[in-house]
Amino acid sequence: MVAAQGGARVVVVGSSNTDLLVRVRELPRPGETVLGSDLLRAQGGKGANQAVAAARAGATVAFIGCVGADGFGDEAVVALRAEGINCVHVRRVADTPTGVALITVATSGQNSIVVARGANARLAAEDIERAGAVLRGARMVVAQLEVPLSAVTRALSLAREGGARTLLNPAPAQPLDDDLLALVDLLVCNESEAEMLTGGAVADGAGAEAAARALVGRGARSVIVTRGAAGFLVLDAAGAYHGAALEVSAVDTTGAGDAFIGALACRLAAGDPVGVAARFAAAAAALSVQRAGAQPSLPTAAAIEAFLRERA
Repeated sequence: MVAAQGGARVVVVGSSNTDLLVRVRELPRPGETVLGSDLLRAQGGKGANQAVAAARAGATVAFIGCVGADGFGDEAVVALRAEGINCVHVRRVADTPTGVALITVATSGQNSIVVARGANARLAAEDIERAGAVLRGARMVVAQLEVPLSAVTRALSLAREGGARTLLNPAPAQPLDDDLLALVDLLVCNESEAEMLTGGAVADGAGAEAAARALVGRGARSVIVTRGAAGFLVLDAAGAYHGAALEVSAVDTTGAGDAFIGALACRLAAGDPVGVAARFAAAAAALSVQRAGAQPSLPTAAAIEAFLRERA
């Protein structure tokens, strides 16, 4: 593919990592050593994953982030450009390595992840200002929390100035103030992230809806709570909608949430209603868990549409 030029319908502000993945029979307990598979190296990072997911789902995408001036950084930029993603605003940081994620995946598909942020921690409000024209010209601006909050806040603010719709994935989970939530048109979180943000248990659909209403009360315009095999909840001005998961056999859940968010952003930028876009996104996530790795598992629009036709 040829790198996209100019403006973008979807702009993703976030992290780019090199994923180092090992498969094991069971995740190790504290103090335990287990034997695993051969090492798999792949492109990852929540931001880059979501950018690739949106591009494969059919969006024109730009990515804003930082990588090191090292071999992993070279590979990250080459991989993003190969997906047709505009990397004009990916800054190379000379004195800090590219971010790395250490991932262990059990045969059940569950994973354990430790991230060394590296260059991702260097993304600054100044980088966001330099990308102001791209942000103001977007239809959707997507951000997560693997980069500094100052950069996320400025990106969402500039997006709002230009009339773009903003989507925040509050992961990794951390407390957020109401001023930031007030910049969010759509907050997409999983159950544990919803619990962190609200302090309430999210063990069922009622808990998910209560958490979503609390987050809307704090400033977010609408909320999606993803619930794995239990599906998802959408809460917006039209009310609450509970969507079913698409049942599959999971091989590796790494990147499933990013598949959901990237596909969701693509369809929202194209004008789909939230409920329609969320079902498309759920199909993308279901396809992603059937393959190992984060970016290697992200499906194309054709694959998602075929999967939905089979389940109609």
